[in-house]
Amino acid sequence: MDLCDKTLPALHPRLAAPGYDRSALRRSIVHIGVGAFHRAHQLVYLDALARAGNSEWGETGVGLVSDTMKGALLPQDRLYTVVERASGQEAATVVGAMSDYLFAPDDPRAVLGRLAHAETRIVTLTITGDGYNLDANGDFDDRGATVRAEALRLERPTTWFGFLVAALARRRTAGLGGFTVLSCDNLANSGAAAESAVVGFAQMVDHTLARWIRRHVSFPNGMVDRITPVPGTAAPQLVSQRFGLVDRAPVLTEPFRQWVIEDSFAAGRPPLEDVGAELVADVAPHKLMKSRLLNGTHSAMAYLGHLAGHRTTAQMAADPIMRDYLVRLMRDEIAPLLPPIPGVDLGTYRSTVLDRLGNENISDDLARLAARGSTKMPAYLLPSLVESRRAGRPNPLLILAVAAWFRYLRGHDLAGESIDVTDVRRDELVPLALAGGTDPGPLLGLRSVMGGLGDDLWVRSEISRALRDLERLGVHGAVRMRLSASHGAVLRPRLSDEKEGSLIS
Repeated sequence: MDLCDKTLPALHPRLAAPGYDRSALRRSIVHIGVGAFHRAHQLVYLDALARAGNSEWGETGVGLVSDTMKGALLPQDRLYTVVERASGQEAATVVGAMSDYLFAPDDPRAVLGRLAHAETRIVTLTITGDGYNLDANGDFDDRGATVRAEALRLERPTTWFGFLVAALARRRTAGLGGFTVLSCDNLANSGAAAESAVVGFAQMVDHTLARWIRRHVSFPNGMVDRITPVPGTAAPQLVSQRFGLVDRAPVLTEPFRQWVIEDSFAAGRPPLEDVGAELVADVAPHKLMKSRLLNGTHSAMAYLGHLAGHRTTAQMAADPIMRDYLVRLMRDEIAPLLPPIPGVDLGTYRSTVLDRLGNENISDDLARLAARGSTKMPAYLLPSLVESRRAGRPNPLLILAVAAWFRYLRGHDLAGESIDVTDVRRDELVPLALAGGTDPGPLLGLRSVMGGLGDDLWVRSEISRALRDLERLGVHGAVRMRLSASHGAVLRPRLSDEKEGSLIS
């Protein structure tokens, strides 16, 4: 049976169908980038609101590049299935909160019209961390020929920030207010990144428009979390087998979900706190906790796990030695560096992270986690190493994770099998890793990635030692050596003040 509005009454009894009138949903939200994570996360919250009787917050989905979702969602009336899987449990829901879907290359005027419409109050984004067109300082990069050409033809945008600025120009001319731009990408400060992109592009177009945007548009910071592997063919097959349903866009995910949002909205907001989200004054401590304990641990898992022969997070978490490594990494070397967060118990959070990583029914590919290391490592793992050095705390497990990344970048594992290094800077990183061998100097000298860590001779020496141990003892041997060593003593005095300023922070 094909999934669509007409077949909803005949759905399998184990499928939770939307019991609300989808035609009554107001199109108050426009979302750009309707990928698997968005369908497993934000739309689930909006669907929960609609099920609770709130019809004010329907969504228009927008695709900018790939027409995959157009071909998948439109034939089934923008419905799709979310299957939550954990050990011994499974729950499936048909989500109906998407009121419309537009593919921008087909009809850019329709996208502009929807963004500029008075009904639109919030624009949300999942465009990946590399999609904000920012330079190393976090400022909008206005040097590209494509961006400069787009600024000269504002009514024919192709980028997400071009569409937003063009729509906001229309709203200003029409005497309408602004809207909220809420990034749902995994960035240190997603609100600041979105603001830099939108205001930076607007300044290329019209300085007065840029000033208007600063006054009338809000860019709240946010933190999102839900493990959602790339669906592939597994999700459609499972939905077909379990529920006799043909769904072209299902997603498999874990039961856990989290959304922490800065309570700063320009034109009202949905009561997301009623369906499990957290609205707070400051997202930064929550985001820091997640980026260090979950994302940083992901990065360590990706490289050590692959070199150890594992291919998924669940496989690595099921390996007793590697599981002990993960426990000790989070408990002894990362968590002590985090500030207290009101209402959050870090011990409970660490246990939850470990349980999630061991969920064999929603296991993430280590290859996916290993991709974009030159972006992820400086954002998620290296800051813990830097802070541990400043505090004089022991860090052998962090050092080993960095060494594993450097070893991974050589493009072959410890057994000589080829590794497909996926990184925008691959052609720069791989030769440096190969040239260095067990000397991390060439990679540590890449300041745009490593900051000033290359200036720390002790770090260089310890990474070199870890690289030699990986070659000599293998991953398990190198891990055992570090787990058996005493973690009670400070390995080295804290860095002097003059060194601190040069390191990644």
